[in-house]
Amino acid sequence: MTKLPYPDLPAHIEALRDEGLLIEVDREINKDTEMHPLVRWQYRGGIPEPDRKAWLFTNIIDSKGRKYDMPVLVCGLAGNPEIYQIGMGCRLDEMGKKWADAFSNPLPPEIVTSDDASCHELVFEGDALLNGNGLDALPIPISTPGFDNGPYTSSSHFITSDPETGVQNVGNYRGQIKAPDRLGMNTSTELRTGGYINWLAWKERGEPMPCAVVVGCPPIVSYASVQKVPEGVDELEVAGALVGAPLRLVKAKTLDLLVPAEAEVVIEGYVATDLLEPEAPFGESHGHVNITEYNGYMDVTAVTRKKNAVLTSWVSQVAPSESSVIRRFAYEARQMSYLRDSLGITGIKQVKAHEPLTSLSRVIALAFEKGTPKTEIWRALYGLASFRQAEGKWLVAVDEDIDATNSDALFWAMAYRCRPQHDVHVLKHKDQGHGPRSLIEPEDAAVLIDATLKEPFPPISLPKKEFMENAAEIWKELGLPTLRPESPWYGYSLGEWSEELDEMADRAVKSEYWETGKIYAQRRRGDVAMNTEVRTVETDIEEET
Repeated sequence: MTKLPYPDLPAHIEALRDEGLLIEVDREINKDTEMHPLVRWQYRGGIPEPDRKAWLFTNIIDSKGRKYDMPVLVCGLAGNPEIYQIGMGCRLDEMGKKWADAFSNPLPPEIVTSDDASCHELVFEGDALLNGNGLDALPIPISTPGFDNGPYTSSSHFITSDPETGVQNVGNYRGQIKAPDRLGMNTSTELRTGGYINWLAWKERGEPMPCAVVVGCPPIVSYASVQKVPEGVDELEVAGALVGAPLRLVKAKTLDLLVPAEAEVVIEGYVATDLLEPEAPFGESHGHVNITEYNGYMDVTAVTRKKNAVLTSWVSQVAPSESSVIRRFAYEARQMSYLRDSLGITGIKQVKAHEPLTSLSRVIALAFEKGTPKTEIWRALYGLASFRQAEGKWLVAVDEDIDATNSDALFWAMAYRCRPQHDVHVLKHKDQGHGPRSLIEPEDAAVLIDATLKEPFPPISLPKKEFMENAAEIWKELGLPTLRPESPWYGYSLGEWSEELDEMADRAVKSEYWETGKIYAQRRRGDVAMNTEVRTVETDIEEET
């Protein structure tokens, strides 16, 4: 067996098992009614993010009692950020640079023969697809029982190509299981996906579009498939750059396309370009059910797979989910790279997409270092609002002391550091984007908010860091529940804090506050109103003298 320069899916599963991040379920589970609801509870049941796991189901049936011999891995690519780190092979704080380097230096693949490709260990074509070896042999679960109209592939990487240049594109789209030899395809046109652009090009030629759908593969392929790479760049070459080695690809059995040699399952076929057919309802990643639309469909020409294949299925729908964790780090890295490297924005420290319920594309925070010019802040806000067709509905600029991942902190900054009459702009004529579509108003808008400090503020009213740290030690000594600090967890100056005030505070913690009382008694006056700030009176006196 060829030694791989990067982990395939079985190696990744073993790594999760070793790290205690894998729940293995060998009891009977119904893929159509039980599998996704069970895993969904780790996102909707108050389970802290670090405690969420990957799930491997090995005893699968459907509602008719049919048994499947193929395991299903759910949340195995990004059930939590730690799982994502293992799959990416680096820490979260290293990912921005890793993605940026991969965008700049895509790595051409290594083409291998079919005999050296484990994805071709079993090949089913023609009549075999209708005799129990087609899509009906795959234990694709129903994601949203009670609303979805059937099983959908959710971790399905659609490989297509530009008919003129031959450059391939890989995008992750849902695929409705319609027949043993027919698969739906929804390329989310509002996101301007590569699969849709290629479909339009094949339609212009009057030819069906060749397409290979990968379900289960080396993790790095999955991570690259959801990334919004520049148009004309092959995600598989970006995946190679991410692992620092050419990705091993093999020519599909019935198509002129290259697929990952270590894919678990590959569905080959042609997507019609002259006809569309109804597809959905399906619970989508924007947190609502996508109502029935006319979308593409693929006539399957072959299903190839490993002998001991493991199918993957992503929990998507309402965020947070596996889908949103996968997209979050990739999107933020791409947005940061665009602002810093393409637009040359100075002072930008990080971009953070809000995940819970809003699903990353609607609410985005941009954090800036102290002293960043106002012009750069607004250039970044407008730049990100126009980066992609439907990205950014509420964009908030904050100072770097604000935890941009904490929605409470964002509201805090908006409440005190933003003057709406000056610091809020509305950008009209935006696309509605990925979400429920209005039949009343076809357009949307973006709200750009500068919630950075415009002048010095008093300190944050929490004890200074050293006192909170000392108290944490006492807390631990008392055997109290484990602390999980939330920013801000200690006080710090925002510029409006004098040396004299600091001396008073220092005397206070030394229990010498009586001295301050004596000083204040000497400063009594009768020519000011109640609540007059001392700094304003002293400024007036200084100006008069």
